[in-house]
Amino acid sequence: MLGEYWAAIERMLSLGSWNEIIIALGIFLFFLFSRKLIVRFGFSVIRQACKKARVSIDNAILQEFEKPLRWLLVIFGVYLSAVYLPLTPYQDFLMTKFFRTAFIILIVWGFYKVSGPFLFEELSKKMEIEIDRILIPFLTKVVKFIIIALALTIIAQEWGYDVTGFIAGLGIGGLAVALAAKDAIANVFGGIIIITEKPFSIGDWIYTPSVEGTVEDISFRSTKVRTFAKALVTVPNSTLANEAITNWTKMGKRRVTFHLGVTYTTPVDKLRSCVERIRELLEKHPEVDKETIFVRFDNFNDSSLDIFIYFFTITTVWGEFLEVKEDINFKIMEILEEEGVSVAFPSRSIYLETPLRYQYDGSAEGVETQADED
Repeated sequence: MLGEYWAAIERMLSLGSWNEIIIALGIFLFFLFSRKLIVRFGFSVIRQACKKARVSIDNAILQEFEKPLRWLLVIFGVYLSAVYLPLTPYQDFLMTKFFRTAFIILIVWGFYKVSGPFLFEELSKKMEIEIDRILIPFLTKVVKFIIIALALTIIAQEWGYDVTGFIAGLGIGGLAVALAAKDAIANVFGGIIIITEKPFSIGDWIYTPSVEGTVEDISFRSTKVRTFAKALVTVPNSTLANEAITNWTKMGKRRVTFHLGVTYTTPVDKLRSCVERIRELLEKHPEVDKETIFVRFDNFNDSSLDIFIYFFTITTVWGEFLEVKEDINFKIMEILEEEGVSVAFPSRSIYLETPLRYQYDGSAEGVETQADED
């Protein structure tokens, strides 16, 4: 083997091959220094052709392919340079294999960069297909995995490896892998369930027995949730798929319900007036949903007469909801003040069977004690 390489080097350094070496070097330098110009010229030709064919192509896609194409031109220059060198058939065979492998890697590199989230966003805009935000990271990972798997398969076949036996071996070892990674597989299927059923999307505010916060990302294994304390919680998909999930972002309106207790000394007409005026307040308030409003004298409580208040705010934003609720509470207090009705507080009255009487020293004494003394 070493003798063949020495012979090839001697042939290249012989006087008869100097012209070939110079031509090969010139070809390589041409592609090395003109690769940027060639790529830009090629992109302009592609844009003009697409414009004539009335086919739109995104500049971001071309930019993602720019760097791989520059390296491809360098590799192509190396290959054309090698053609002019006096190589042996075996060396020429290896050079062709390396060039084809590099060509596959660089093309796959371009497609790998293109298959980002912006690709699916552009496709959804141009094809007028709505793609849920939660699907985009998942689809991006799937497409990139497929691209890498296909690239490895093609490269293996290019170098003469039989991949059919490897694929068949995956089927035999699949059972062992499944048993060893059952938790990981459960998380993957949990992610598929979450994506297909769509209980939430990225950016939604969710509550589960495990976590509460805003969804930031979903992957094959887990879902990342940012809590209101700004902590990032990673929850396995299998756990989320088996839990009750409350999506607060999807609610159309926000509920307010409570009991307003007034004192037992409130006259009936005053109580009735308060109920009617609070109901009228809610019906006329611009931020209250008019579909469901309940204001009723509901209960004789231990220390209060309870007015049941039940309604919904139109806004679901937490801050705006608190503002609406605060405004209504202030106006209810104004109604109570105008009607002269007091809010009850927990209290208890004690009634004695035997009245107390005071001795000459001012201390209270029961009848039974006084009788004993007599």
